[in-house]
Amino acid sequence: MKIVELHARAMELAAEVVDTVRADQLDLPTPCAGWTLRRLLEHCAGQHQGFAAAARGAGPDLALFADAPVDADPAGVFRRTGTELTAAFREAAAVERALWLPEIRDSGPFPLAQAVGFHLLDTLVHGWDVAAALGSPDALVAAVDGDDALADALSAVTEAVPNTPEARAPGRAFRPGLEPGGGAGRFDRALALLGRDPAWRAS
Repeated sequence: MKIVELHARAMELAAEVVDTVRADQLDLPTPCAGWTLRRLLEHCAGQHQGFAAAARGAGPDLALFADAPVDADPAGVFRRTGTELTAAFREAAAVERALWLPEIRDSGPFPLAQAVGFHLLDTLVHGWDVAAALGSPDALVAAVDGDDALADALSAVTEAVPNTPEARAPGRAFRPGLEPGGGAGRFDRALALLGRDPAWRAS
């Protein structure tokens, strides 16, 4: 399934960013309001574990998606849990397994391609969050914009995210969409549509 391999590419790009995080940077602010870099990476690791469990057939158990500690090895935890998720998605693709994602809805499972698309978006956006917190998002943006298939997948999932007051309310995954600048690249446009300011930098 093509989306599974695109997700693997997204995961590797994000992992390359997280590889540069030092333990003394974990208290840095991020574009996720109120979240430090540690909190963001614990969220990512927990999502990796939750999606992997879902891909292996777990039911709608919110506890599976709980944040996971990164301690003093954020890069190692991110890569380990990300590698496990990539393997789980490939296993699910082999049997076309649908995934229960109770954080999104608990009324039924999602088709695998849609579920993988959700996490592809999260992977790239949170990868950018980490890079922006570190003050160096340009390389990730250029890598995604230079990969037409990956940029296409990101754009497609982004455009399917509802931009309604209910969907973008405080506490939701994304804020109300912003107007992309005329010269914005595809990744920057996706960030803006999801309520991220592509020019965000830690003050």
